[in-house]
Amino acid sequence: MPKKGAQPKAAATSVKKGSHTIRKHKVWTNTTFRRPKTLALARKPKYARTSVQKESTWDKYAIIKYPLSTESAIKTIEDSNTLVFIVDRRANKPMIKKACQELYSIKVSRVNTLVRPDGLKKAYVVISAEQDALDIANKIGIM
Repeated sequence: MPKKGAQPKAAATSVKKGSHTIRKHKVWTNTTFRRPKTLALARKPKYARTSVQKESTWDKYAIIKYPLSTESAIKTIEDSNTLVFIVDRRANKPMIKKACQELYSIKVSRVNTLVRPDGLKKAYVVISAEQDALDIANKIGIM
């Protein structure tokens, strides 16, 4: 049983405080309204849009277009044991290296590339010291 003076004391404090305190409102600081993310279901097409799937023609023959046989390219073959090719713009150095090794059965030490002002990509394929670039150029038919 509570003490005699406890109940009126509690009533007095509640009257003093008031039963309804001032409600705080959220201060809106953001100026942009972002829509909520809604459920995005996976597509379930009724039929295939293409009857036949496209075959990938991205192979070693597509990567290396043709060897260059300009004066400066022949000078690089003779001086720095390097073959010069025009390659596909999308091809990267490891792709070019692999394609050269498969096509011409040579050991490539590294590949340097540049994109020419006309938009073609040129690859300088440096051949390992054991092989001679001049012999390989003759075999390919550059010289």
